[in-house]
Amino acid sequence: MISKLANIASGAQLGEGVTVEAFTTIYDNVVVGKGTYIHPNVTIYPGARIGENCEIFPGAVISAIPQDLKFGGEDTTVEIGNNTVIREGVTIHRGTKDRWKTAIGANCLIMTYVHIAHDCLIGNNVILASYVGLSGHCVIEDFAILEGRVSSQQFMHVGAHAFVAGASLVRKNVPPYVKAAREPLTFAGVNSVGLRRRGYTDEQVREIEDIYRILYIQNNNISKGVESILETMPDTPIREQILGFISSSDKGIIRGMI
Repeated sequence: MISKLANIASGAQLGEGVTVEAFTTIYDNVVVGKGTYIHPNVTIYPGARIGENCEIFPGAVISAIPQDLKFGGEDTTVEIGNNTVIREGVTIHRGTKDRWKTAIGANCLIMTYVHIAHDCLIGNNVILASYVGLSGHCVIEDFAILEGRVSSQQFMHVGAHAFVAGASLVRKNVPPYVKAAREPLTFAGVNSVGLRRRGYTDEQVREIEDIYRILYIQNNNISKGVESILETMPDTPIREQILGFISSSDKGIIRGMI
């Protein structure tokens, strides 16, 4: 159902079964997948590519131009995967020529008043709780959860299945599978409850716990911890995922408790 009070440009492409309620504005160069429900007072600017069976609540603003003084009007996009929910007051800005897009995966929940800046890449099954603020160029991997009022500076990377406690300030990368809390943000354990809920076996959880015990509990130096992990832990996909994340973190990772 398309409300007669909605303002939809002729160049917008709406899939089968899309609902658009009153006072929503959809500009040209927008694609909305079938079955998506768009509530009243939503604004969708050019460059939005919204998947199937999404739901977008009142006050959301999607694909506005980035708040980047280097932005030169380049043709960039916001891409949102299937079955993702965008709650009230969320703002999602287009990419710049750095990545040419801002992307959110499938099955995500983006809660009220979240801001996702230009060139952020959000994986699948991610939860961003109310008032999370992501500066430009951040990467949030699959199944990560950021609790309310988490703020991240530019270029930060949060690994898969990580959990960041509410009101945290992210100034270093957060490795996969961990819980992060306190100020400054530090390692607070392995997200074992979340991992078991998602089907990880006890053996896999113990492997992750052993790796981070070496890294954060037995060693105060990250490089020495990595050396010890390479020497003592078997070569598995989990080990390589964690070590690969650390090696690619040129801005450093969060530290353990002192």
